[in-house]
Amino acid sequence: MPSKISEREEFINQYGEKTKRFRLLISANEDNLLRLWRNVGFEYNQKRSLLADIAALYILKKKQDNSRRVQIAMDIKALRKKGFKISEIKKLYSKEINERFVERHYYENAKQRISLKTDSFNSFKAQKFAEFKEFGVIFDSVTSIISAGREEVYDFNIEDNHTFVANSFVVSNCGVRLIRTPWTFNDIDKKRNELLDELFRNVPCGVGKDARMKLTKEKLGEVLSKGSEWNLENGFATKRDIEHTEENGMMEKADHSFVSSKAMQRGAAQIGTLGSGNHFLELQRVDRIFDEKAAKQFGIDKEGQVTIMIHCGSRGFGHQVASDYINAMEEKFGHAHLPDRELACAPIQSELGQKYYKAMSCAINFAFANRQMITHNARASFKKVMGSDDGLDLVYDVCHNIAKYEEHDIDGEKKTVCLHRKGATRSFGPGRKEIPEAYRKIGQPVFIPGSMGTASYVLIGTSTAEKVSFGSTAHGAGRVMSRSEATRTWRGEQIRDRLLQKDIILKAASWKGVAEEAAEAYKDIDEVAKVSHAIGIGGTVARLVPVAVMKG
Repeated sequence: MPSKISEREEFINQYGEKTKRFRLLISANEDNLLRLWRNVGFEYNQKRSLLADIAALYILKKKQDNSRRVQIAMDIKALRKKGFKISEIKKLYSKEINERFVERHYYENAKQRISLKTDSFNSFKAQKFAEFKEFGVIFDSVTSIISAGREEVYDFNIEDNHTFVANSFVVSNCGVRLIRTPWTFNDIDKKRNELLDELFRNVPCGVGKDARMKLTKEKLGEVLSKGSEWNLENGFATKRDIEHTEENGMMEKADHSFVSSKAMQRGAAQIGTLGSGNHFLELQRVDRIFDEKAAKQFGIDKEGQVTIMIHCGSRGFGHQVASDYINAMEEKFGHAHLPDRELACAPIQSELGQKYYKAMSCAINFAFANRQMITHNARASFKKVMGSDDGLDLVYDVCHNIAKYEEHDIDGEKKTVCLHRKGATRSFGPGRKEIPEAYRKIGQPVFIPGSMGTASYVLIGTSTAEKVSFGSTAHGAGRVMSRSEATRTWRGEQIRDRLLQKDIILKAASWKGVAEEAAEAYKDIDEVAKVSHAIGIGGTVARLVPVAVMKG
């Protein structure tokens, strides 16, 4: 609230009118400043808006700190009445306050002082500006999480003019596939190192790693047009594999005439490779089954069963396709109006929009073929070590970075829309024709991969997801720490040793890459799965834990 509004006459303007100056004095009371900076703000001045957010956060933090000190002061007096010695109380609160604070409130009836431990505003501001520069947001700490149960919330839908293809996938059709095996953990335990070594030989991984075969331009063109169908034609897939892959492993609108020669060069030697970053190949053990009926339908029939999870995408080929069209969209439509130039986009029915969709479909097909080739090589590895590859059946392959046309019920009307899933995975319920016949009566398998050393989840798609989230759920646990911060915090060898303590063996192309993907750099995967189940957009079926991890 303003403390005072004053008015005085000023000069006569060019139109002969007397002008007046109004002066608004605003109280510097903390609560009043919070109302100014949070409710009024500086919406049209980005720098001042950020500064107001930082200042408001600083006041809230200071008020929280002072409230905590008041509570501690009351607790000290209460503990003294109960007979606690001052030495015991000092030890209890040693991490929060100094000894003099305890003495003042133990022996004296002292009043609360402003904490001198609170950072200065200039120091706090510098820290938050640095956060914003690196992450695009400022952070606050979570002090407690309280389960609120299920409640109705508002849904702010997007207007009809939201018809464009956003070109910020970078790697199209990053996805996950799960392969079940007939073995239990006890069957493979003593052969884990041998299995991991063989997989590491047969599945190249890491930045810039090439495949065991290099495709000619003509052969690569077939891959881009046919996806997993190319693997089937060349003996690298079974018909069942194709049927158990999203879109049957092929986007029909793919047209590699819209793919650059540079992208073709990058893709020629990358079929059957894992890549780096958060991509992995894991041998997993079924830790717990939540839904026995669904698990049995998926071929997961007992705890202790071994599964193989593959998480990767379209490698450098997809990245190059994205880069090419980001540049083309920037040139055509500009980027000055965008908060991030990689949000460049084009109207979906425009010539450029259609070219990108067809080129992106090539990248999607590349990823399908890539994961299928890794599957073929994984089967060969198991056959060599375990003596057989019988029973290594694909449960499902599902994408989580993709844009494609689907039919959805919108406002009571069936509409075909181009649906973007970026960091989201498809979660169709029973009855959808897109689901393999084996699962059509119960719903689509959904996979939420964990981060190295943590669990992964098998879920089942739901009709609720189709109603509230366009048939989608989470695809994993998002990062809480940047890769650069992770490498400053841990060394890859430390992560390896910690995994060994959990009886998880690791083989990696780069220790730096291992440090970047430390489990602590990600959110809690158990909570992610719990939320998906609680709101009904993906029901939990089974929890899988890693026993051997392969990273790029």
